[in-house]
Amino acid sequence: MREDIFIHPTSEVSPQARVGKGTKIWQHCTVLAGAEVGERCLLSQNVYVEGRTRIGNNVKIKNNVSVYECVELEDDVFVGPSAVFTNVMTPRSHWPRKGEFLRTLVRKGATIGANATVVCGVTVGRYATVGAGSVVTRDVPDFALVYGVPARQRGWACHCGKLLEGVEKGATSRCDLCGSTYEWRGEGLREVELRFRGEP
Repeated sequence: MREDIFIHPTSEVSPQARVGKGTKIWQHCTVLAGAEVGERCLLSQNVYVEGRTRIGNNVKIKNNVSVYECVELEDDVFVGPSAVFTNVMTPRSHWPRKGEFLRTLVRKGATIGANATVVCGVTVGRYATVGAGSVVTRDVPDFALVYGVPARQRGWACHCGKLLEGVEKGATSRCDLCGSTYEWRGEGLREVELRFRGEP
């Protein structure tokens, strides 16, 4: 075991997988050959990562999550316990469809809530929030809050996670927790300034 990563003795990580420094892989995880896991990640108990997956830096994946081929998680993504990803639209046991896998992209800073399902072929935008138990069947805009079955947009969330109040077209919005500011551009919300913990 490399000294700059932690792999629990009950987990199996292929020598052909790439795992970045500072990453911790806890009990009963499996990481297959060809998988890429970035730096400072946390894979909690019973996480399964297939080959042809890409996991960025500082990604936290909680218990009982399977990250299948063609799923990509960018930096700072949070995946709640028992969330589900898929990679084929019409699976059949007797009719292999490995050539039909669809790419699923979860962009930087997004949160996938516990027990949510993300159907393959969609993109979850930067710093978006998917509520617990939701079923995502279409793309989620940056900073959007979505929930329900199927998931629908219900509001907007700051990059710090706080729900944004009073967002209106043509107006600038400010997070009352971290002070980040946003404005409406086109059909979505875009950051004017993101402020991080400890900034004045």
